[in-house]
Amino acid sequence: MAVGDVEKMIAVGLVWGATNALMRKGVLIWNRAVKSFSASKHSLSQSQRNLPIHRRIVLLLNSYLKLILTWQYSVPLFLNLAASATFFTILGHTPISLAVPVTNATTFCATAVMGMLLGEDTRVGYALLGTFFIVLGVWLCVL
Repeated sequence: MAVGDVEKMIAVGLVWGATNALMRKGVLIWNRAVKSFSASKHSLSQSQRNLPIHRRIVLLLNSYLKLILTWQYSVPLFLNLAASATFFTILGHTPISLAVPVTNATTFCATAVMGMLLGEDTRVGYALLGTFFIVLGVWLCVL
């Protein structure tokens, strides 16, 4: 294990956690835009069931393209993917039995904290208690 690997794992977990919450927020923004558009075209959603399969696939791909073009989703997605590349680099010289628990635990904590900062409904007491136990468990793994 190289010097600073634990810090890199924690940094990856923080980026993953923050971007998870931000992507969720981006999807909600995209979903609101789609619903406001489809509310004016309500009959379109009913007629989509009768469309040929290739037309439904095109509509689905168009929907995914609109999601990717929503910057509130795509910027966190690309940051998340960059952190994933960093994680795979770390796995090259770190035991997986250490890298996975540290990174995933940090991701969970960062997602909970970032969700609270973004105003999501969170049971703060439970989230903080869970975060405490996660930090304790990661600390034990690192020792």
